[in-house]
Amino acid sequence: IAAKKVLIVYAHQSTGSFNAAAKDATETVLTTQGCKVEVSDLYAMAFKASATAEDITGNTEPCVHFQYGEETMLAWKEGRLSADITEEHRKLSEAEVVIFQVISSLYFLDVSPKSQFPMYWFTVPAIMKGWMDRVLTLGFAYTSEKRYSQGIFKVRDAIP
Repeated sequence: IAAKKVLIVYAHQSTGSFNAAAKDATETVLTTQGCKVEVSDLYAMAFKASATAEDITGNTEPCVHFQYGEETMLAWKEGRLSADITEEHRKLSEAEVVIFQVISSLYFLDVSPKSQFPMYWFTVPAIMKGWMDRVLTLGFAYTSEKRYSQGIFKVRDAIP
């Protein structure tokens, strides 16, 4: 990878794990290649996994049924998302490379952030799922018109 901005979104609770060693090695190799690497260590950050009304600063619309997607889109437009979400938005916006690492398999998305996590029950850990739910918000990451390859990652290519 030519010198690029890389975000590592890391989700493993043990600093002595294989995943921690793989993350550290990835960071070292990319830095040696001239990349600027930033790490979001979700466990170290005590990142909140649950998507709730607390993700919005200020008042939300009074309603019987809270619509998380619609409310967070409005809050994103008005700059009222919680600090942890806006910080991850900043990291994502600046990142040129996203890497998802599952156990010993490495998946790269050129021009996106890097995620590394163990597999639990055939999916990502709850803290990583929470990161996806809370950070990839409606409006910021996608809209009904701009989904999949037309959303925030539209300029990213998959690297096998």
